[in-house]
Amino acid sequence: MRKVDIFNHIWPTEFFDALIAHIGQMTDITLRSGAVPMITNLDRRFEVMDMFGEGYQQVLTLASPPLEKIADVDKASELSRIGSESMASLCDKYPERFPAFVGSAPMNSGDKLLAECKYAIEELGAAGMQIYTNVAGKPLDHPDYEPFFAYMNSVNKPVWMHPARGQGFADYQSETRSEYEIWWTFGWPYETSVAMARMVFSRFFDRFENLKVITHHAGGMVPFFEGRVGPGWDQMGKRTSDRDLGAVKNALKRPHLEYFKEFYADTASFGSRKAIEHAIEFFSEDRVLFASDAPFDPEGGPMYIRETIKAIESMELTETQREKIFFRNACQLMGIPE
Repeated sequence: MRKVDIFNHIWPTEFFDALIAHIGQMTDITLRSGAVPMITNLDRRFEVMDMFGEGYQQVLTLASPPLEKIADVDKASELSRIGSESMASLCDKYPERFPAFVGSAPMNSGDKLLAECKYAIEELGAAGMQIYTNVAGKPLDHPDYEPFFAYMNSVNKPVWMHPARGQGFADYQSETRSEYEIWWTFGWPYETSVAMARMVFSRFFDRFENLKVITHHAGGMVPFFEGRVGPGWDQMGKRTSDRDLGAVKNALKRPHLEYFKEFYADTASFGSRKAIEHAIEFFSEDRVLFASDAPFDPEGGPMYIRETIKAIESMELTETQREKIFFRNACQLMGIPE
């Protein structure tokens, strides 16, 4: 069966060279990415992909970090263009392996943001754009970023949303850093859930009716906390006395839980069958897409792919449901042949 992996990561040679020339020494999550051969070595990527047969394909996305975190507007825009052009080139050269790529534009670049999005989508043919759950610490529902979402809504292209949080976001107010990489293990699902909530209560889906957002890692915390998100949040405003949050909830055209189900989710859950099952139950079989988060696993690529496929194939799904998750939902969302 065909398998379209919609959320894995790469640094094409041209982008990698430009990135290293700019940042010099790699540290933290950038160091982690650079240490994985499959990120930069195309031969190793093909070797891993071949382990899963001719039907396995990857949609290319740039690996962290967010461009706006590492460069000023001009440099970030330059890196954005190099990244999009180099991924587009790989798709043109190896269409049987890479059916599509996702552009990355620095969200803090003002007027240049839309220019880079239009270039990636309208000139290079990007399937959509990748963003992060915050923009150098600012929320996605900040007015500065409304033009981006309005544009993505107008072109009817999906947004890939990747969590962004580092060790500088402390676990406790009395500390200056997050310990034991808690910022990653629990912080990233929290980041995703926070961004989703800000979009819902800022009425994104009322204002942008064509907006499609793919949440990484099976929708963060939302499917597991459906009770708190749904009936629990029905009490919004009763815990707050300095402003009328009840009016925020009441301004929505539909019950708030319905909007959370408007998101899409991928299966990148490090092989957790239960996480994928929760995502399918919450978002529906039509809004869950196969993704592995390769190559960030202990084996440098194949483990997450193998274990994710194994988890999906072990579920009690019909052949039609399995096809939707493995490739049909992705093809329909990105507008590529099934």
